[in-house]
Amino acid sequence: MKKIYFVLTYTGTVLSKIIKLRTRNEFSHVSISLDKELNSMYSFGRKNPYNPFFGGFIQEYKDKGTFKRFKNTKASIYSLEVTDEQYEIIKDLIAKMQKEKNLYKFNVLGLFAVGLHIKLKFDKSFYCAEFVKFVLEKSKIENELPEIIKPEDFRYLKGLDMIYSGFLKEYKV
Repeated sequence: MKKIYFVLTYTGTVLSKIIKLRTRNEFSHVSISLDKELNSMYSFGRKNPYNPFFGGFIQEYKDKGTFKRFKNTKASIYSLEVTDEQYEIIKDLIAKMQKEKNLYKFNVLGLFAVGLHIKLKFDKSFYCAEFVKFVLEKSKIENELPEIIKPEDFRYLKGLDMIYSGFLKEYKV
């Protein structure tokens, strides 16, 4: 058995404030990591810390990029135990998407449709929560996540353990 990690964050950017206002949720972004140290996190979001409109598949780091720019990012980190086979599927899927990242787009319309309780899905296009749900589904991890998914929904996965809550920059293993 291995563990994967869900990192829910709120940076305080204009976009995250809009999402928070519309959803009334504490967190506006979710990433997935394969290591407890969070050496690498994966999601769909801004490719450039200074440009919220240019997004896609991204590799995130606690101390680089957007999270470095927004130093007071709040986070809740959860772990989930998965089988070795599920872990390998996730690892391979992320590696494939990373290799083909230019084929993927940020689902801006889908992100804003969530606030209207509408699902808009396009091929090879995700917002953060759609991506993480896609990873779970492809790796056959049972979940009862809603069709119209938000970052906060990941807090309610069965078998989840909260391992940290506070500022992302202060997270230590």
